[in-house]
Amino acid sequence: VQLQASGGGMVQAGGSLRLSCAATGDVTDIKTMAWFRQVPGKQRELVAIMTSAGDINYAGSVKGRSTISRDNGKTTLYLEMGSLRPDDTGVYLCAFTGPSGAYWGQGTQVTVSS
Repeated sequence: VQLQASGGGMVQAGGSLRLSCAATGDVTDIKTMAWFRQVPGKQRELVAIMTSAGDINYAGSVKGRSTISRDNGKTTLYLEMGSLRPDDTGVYLCAFTGPSGAYWGQGTQVTVSS
């Protein structure tokens, strides 16, 4: 499985973005799909995660401002983020996991200016 994240950019505080993660390959056995945020000097942080059963969890910092979703074929994962804040800045990476292990995309940069 290969993942390609897109949709990042520069946005002013209060704005919104929709990130996409396109998957190619066999996603039949994918169990979880998630978005992480990487900031230099900090640990990679889980932002939102969705299981194949549809269970969803968000980091406290984005809960209420973000929505994770996917298409029915599990080939595209989305993260809609609103009311963006400067501390949302970072590289957003998507990750899928299944019986064969974890797959990571290359990330898309989100920069929120105050």
